[in-house]
Amino acid sequence: MPPPPPPPPRPAETPQPAESVLAEAEKRASFEREALTHLDSLYRVALRLTGNAAEADDLVQETMLKAYRAWHQFEKGSNAKGWLLTILRHAFINEYRRRIRHPETVDLDAIEPFSVFADVQDEDPQGTFFDRIVDDEVLRAIDQLPEQFRETVVLSDVEGLSYDEIARILEVPVGTVKSRLFRARRMLQGKLYDYAVGMGYIKGTPK
Repeated sequence: MPPPPPPPPRPAETPQPAESVLAEAEKRASFEREALTHLDSLYRVALRLTGNAAEADDLVQETMLKAYRAWHQFEKGSNAKGWLLTILRHAFINEYRRRIRHPETVDLDAIEPFSVFADVQDEDPQGTFFDRIVDDEVLRAIDQLPEQFRETVVLSDVEGLSYDEIARILEVPVGTVKSRLFRARRMLQGKLYDYAVGMGYIKGTPK
């Protein structure tokens, strides 16, 4: 009897095209160059949103994973920080805020529109007071703000984004950004009045 035929050779793994390997390497390098530099900013915002260091870490990791997967959608040369913060906020809304049974709601028009700091009052809320004082006490006061005010003031006064950039991230009109920021700063001024006087940032009002 003739010997049995040899078994068919095992199919060799298809090598990944050199072009694909190169494209992935370029993607990774581009992401590391343009996205990873904003990790600190992402963490600061995540911490203010979640109020918890572990959840902030998780939120940033989820954001970076989503961003890497969608990196081909990022327009090179545009605002990477704003693009990443938009992803982070969407991740926060989808994964974290929905855990709360009764999401926080605030009547934006019910907040008293007056400033306790007459010497820094400005019709256009440019944040002159917060240009001079952003420390742990301020961050604690920010953490006590309702969420929609907190995220606005963090993006503006902590991260230094423009009204237009904030509007794109929050997906609201610029006028809404200004209104929320104005009210948020008034609320913070009320919370921080005694502290600011004690630190000598402003003069106290004689009683």
